Amino acid sequence: MAKQIEVKRIFNAPVAMVWQVWVDPELVKRWWGPKHFTSPVAVIDFREGGRSLVSMLAPAEMGGQEWYSVWEYIKIVPLKEIEFIQSLADKDGNKVEPANVGMPADFPRDIKTIVTFSELAGGKTAMTVTEYAEFGSISNFAQIGLEQSIDKMAAIFAEE
Repeated sequence: MAKQIEVKRIFNAPVAMVWQVWVDPELVKRWWGPKHFTSPVAVIDFREGGRSLVSMLAPAEMGGQEWYSVWEYIKIVPLKEIEFIQSLADKDGNKVEPANVGMPADFPRDIKTIVTFSELAGGKTAMTVTEYAEFGSISNFAQIGLEQSIDKMAAIFAEE
């Protein structure tokens, strides 16, 4: 069972732009969730001690279920690092047990997430997202879902 999943990506965009996709609710809505999922809700309170509420909505052909998550910010080092705990929640932002929203019994209740940013030559940015938890039976799906979310993020910079 995976104790962490990680995605590293280099974007053809400066750190300030890559940072913004974690801060701006309209940008979060464009990338949060795996391929073909949408994110209708992104209420972002981006500060240490702050709490954001985001959702991901499965397409109709995959059941159309909407899952909510809260991100509780532990540490923010501007343009360098974001550390938060993500947990499944109801639409009001109250944490819920994963099994109560259709997730496997071994899905983690809290996932420590660390995002790091490094400025590279030529105005590029290296970003690493690491999620720390016992992912149990869905380890592979968690990895693929994170990769697909970051692919959607990369598409934002391709449009710029």
